[in-house]
Formats: sequence, C-alpha cells, structure tokens
Amino acid sequence: MSIRNYIVIALLIGVIAQLPSLQPLLVWDRQAIINGELWRILTGNITHTNWVHLAMNAAAFVIISFIFRIHYHAKGYSLLIFIISVVIGLGLFATSITWYAGFSGVLHGIFAWGCIRDIQSKTKGGWLLLVGLMIKIGWEQYFGGSISSEELIGVRVATEAHLIGAITGIISALILKPKWL
Repeated sequence: MSIRNYIVIALLIGVIAQLPSLQPLLVWDRQAIINGELWRILTGNITHTNWVHLAMNAAAFVIISFIFRIHYHAKGYSLLIFIISVVIGLGLFATSITWYAGFSGVLHGIFAWGCIRDIQSKTKGGWLLLVGLMIKIGWEQYFGGSISSEELIGVRVATEAHLIGAITGIISALILKPKWL
C-alpha cells in the first residue's frame, strides 16, 4: 500500500472514531479501563474532543508523515503508531489524568522517532528538530500546554501524553531495526 493511501485510510479511521455514537466508547477513560474496557488503552489515541481537535491532529499527521516519509513503509508505520499508542495508553495510568482523547501524544512520538532516524541516517536538520522538540516538551512540562490549543479543543492539553509519546518514539528508533519500520 502506498503511503498516500495509508494516510487517507488513517484519516478516515479518525473521522469514523469521531462519530457521536462511537466517540464516547473509544476515549481513554481510567475507570472504564479498570472495569475491563481495555480497548480504550489504544482507541483513546484515535478519537478527539471535537472536530477542530481532529482537524488539528490530522493536519499535523499529514505534515509529520510527509517530513519523515523516507524512513518508513505503511506496515512499519502502523507498528510504530500501535506501539506508541499502547505505551501512551498504559503510561497515562502513571499520571493523574482520568480521561483522554487525542492523537497528539502519538504525533510527538512519531516526530521524535523521525528525528532520531534523521540523525541515524545523517539527514540534515535531525538534531535541530530533536532539540526543538525537547525544548517544546520541556516548556510544556514546566508551563503547561498552549492556552489557545486548550480553547480550541475544549480541555487541558495532555502534556503527559506528549512526553510519553516522545520518549517512546526515541526508544523505538533506538531499539527497533529500521527495516521493521
């Protein structure tokens, strides 16, 4: 499957996950997961708080996928997104978050993964992108998320998911062989 088709399918999944009849069943909800709804560990990453939130994350996904397209193929990209999603879904239990919806943690993970792959392949700009990401995440951990983003998505930005995603992306790039992704 071409990456272009892959991205279209991924975006369609995001739109379907946003349907009012599905979205409440897919969000990451601590109590629901504890009560046995384990799919939410993964699906909390594919649904969003509102359509603006989905549009913001979809645009970022297309841009990040384009920037790092030389480093992956569709099957490996799916594996990477799955790994990051599951780790975020489990990692959120180490935080005080009780409810989460959004793809931004995964976006931070695939961006971090792409930065490391750029550095490993000696692609210009890899270090600069990684330092920029580290500054952004450090800023968020200290000062919190963007107020304008919070107004658009209607909830506090889950900066914990950004941190977990970025760390997972970096570790994945360092331990998984490039041919797998």
